[in-house]
Amino acid sequence: MISQNIAILGPGSWGTALSQVLTDNGHHVILYGDSPAQIAEINEQHTNKRFFKDIVLDERIHASTDLKEVLKNADTILFVVPTKATRLVAKQVARVLDHKVHILHASKGLEQGSHERISTILEEEIPAELRGEITVVSGPSHAEETIVRDITLISAASKNQKDAKYAQELLSNDYMRLYTNTDVVGVETAGALKNIIAVGAGALHGLGFGDNAKAAIITRGLAEITRLGVAMGAQPLTYIGLSGVGDLIVTGTSKHSRNWRAGDALGRGEKLADIEANMGMVIEGVSTCKAAYELSQALDIEMPITETIYKVLYEGLEPRKGILGMMRREAKQENEFD
Repeated sequence: MISQNIAILGPGSWGTALSQVLTDNGHHVILYGDSPAQIAEINEQHTNKRFFKDIVLDERIHASTDLKEVLKNADTILFVVPTKATRLVAKQVARVLDHKVHILHASKGLEQGSHERISTILEEEIPAELRGEITVVSGPSHAEETIVRDITLISAASKNQKDAKYAQELLSNDYMRLYTNTDVVGVETAGALKNIIAVGAGALHGLGFGDNAKAAIITRGLAEITRLGVAMGAQPLTYIGLSGVGDLIVTGTSKHSRNWRAGDALGRGEKLADIEANMGMVIEGVSTCKAAYELSQALDIEMPITETIYKVLYEGLEPRKGILGMMRREAKQENEFD
């Protein structure tokens, strides 16, 4: 692939890691953010210490607070902003973008209130004549590992196979491998909903439970993620792929995961407000849990783990009591899938 001009919106941990991947691949990368101090640090010191204390970024990576400048010559726009900011940033892009581009996103969540997936938000806010089909980049990928060029395999999903193939070629290299997929609903819901289960897995650890409980919540969590996703139009097999079980494993078992760490702190008795204040980064599983719970109620989909985590986060249920309640649920056959 010939060198592309890539605008990455969101200089967080994953946006920064992807900027390094794309620069390694010979593309021209410019990061957009709204913090002048952070942008100056990236440009002048070639670091982003809020997220990576010991990493020196490639000097070819530039950053700016001027969205119009960032988009001026862009071939591709990669959204890596928190879910709650996606619609606002998309509106800003639509106002200043004056040519057609490829649009990718690498965020994971459901919008509060509307319960919409991120690609749907981008489709609504950015006119079709300015873009191709949205491509979702998602899978088991800790930024802390990708930025040091550890092996990472993820999915690129788009309604148009050609757009998915473009993302595959754009990002793939010796340590990053992408597989294409056309099940956008499945890839997005898997990436969003696994954060909820990761909060629960962390809580189990914080409460002192072991590997048996970890395996249980990941397995049964995957079952209810799949139930909701299929009800939304996803293909069941997507959930046993990289963006499904792969991402669930990496997020539900690792201290790199802010969702797991948040759950761990909840299990140890910390208050959610304190956890969010101390994290310094968005905990997508918290807001997504509310959206997913409301969506499951509207679609009449049974999601006992999500419901329990929702009650812990939003109704003050004590985590240990929540676990006991799930264990005492009516006995089921496993192939009932609920």
